[in-house]
Amino acid sequence: MGARRIEVLRGISLEVARGEVVFICGASGAGKTTLMYTLAGLERPRSGTVEFEGRNLYNGSSSAQARFRNEKMGFVFQGYFLLPELTALENVSLPGRIGRRSTIKSAEESLRAVGLADRLHHLPPELSGGEQQRVAIARALVNDPEIIFADEPTGNLDSKTGDAIVDLLLTLARERKKTLLVVTHDARLAARGDRTLQIVDGVLE
Repeated sequence: MGARRIEVLRGISLEVARGEVVFICGASGAGKTTLMYTLAGLERPRSGTVEFEGRNLYNGSSSAQARFRNEKMGFVFQGYFLLPELTALENVSLPGRIGRRSTIKSAEESLRAVGLADRLHHLPPELSGGEQQRVAIARALVNDPEIIFADEPTGNLDSKTGDAIVDLLLTLARERKKTLLVVTHDARLAARGDRTLQIVDGVLE
């Protein structure tokens, strides 16, 4: 920030196994979202490396990095980031269109997998918060990624709906043998993963 350097992550060493479900917990400002963004290729670290299946995630051009993320990674955020003028089906098909793949059929299948077969042609404002997050999960899955990153996916939802969303994420990840990395401040939810990591002041404990 200006002339002042803020060190968010400090000396982190982490390995996530294929198919593992990992929850990252910590207080607000602890660095959990920065860590997730760094692991996902969205926040270049000042030092150190991030490797995905032996590939340095930050090597190559920005367009090559974006293509890699589009093919290999799915993202679910606290804010659903759905385009309000597009239907659920059109929102879910976007990652495939960006990757120049025809994905209407896979988008339909993805929406059915999250229980929204009867909401294909609804606009986001016509959906509840839980339904919008299900659309976001379907969008994250549509390109059949290797890993799904979820940043506070229940943050805008009531506890019952949030529990249902975590149930859905865990079920889909395990059925499809996907790696799942979830950032949350909710230790109760985090206990449901294969592993829970605590981050405090930029350090994993």
